[in-house]
Amino acid sequence: MEEHQVHNHNLSEKKRFSIVAQAKSFSFAFRGLKLIMRTQHNFCVQICIAIMVIIFGFLLKISEIEWLFLILSTGIVIMAESFNTAFEFDIDLTSPTYHPYAKDTKDVAAGAVLISVITAVIVGLIIFIPRIIDILK
Repeated sequence: MEEHQVHNHNLSEKKRFSIVAQAKSFSFAFRGLKLIMRTQHNFCVQICIAIMVIIFGFLLKISEIEWLFLILSTGIVIMAESFNTAFEFDIDLTSPTYHPYAKDTKDVAAGAVLISVITAVIVGLIIFIPRIIDILK
């Protein structure tokens, strides 16, 4: 019986849904995006490329499934860059002086971004190259 009461007590301690809290949560997320845009040159390049991909998608009239793959792969690149930035901020805070493990962590995170970019490029080439070839014929 005590276990049941403890469980209920923990549930009552949780915060209830609040529009204000949700709005604050979104404001923190948008602040994070602003930080990435201000501090990461690669992020701005990736956004520009994403815009170009969207324009090409409309011009070349890609299918719904192709849109899904492009949006998903673009989102993964932006997400990977965001995580990489978060790791860099944290490592710069927790390891302000050079440490080989800090460097390794940053390099691995950058490698994850590179993997996502290579994957997105391959997806883009698979979708766009056949259409471009058809136009050039």
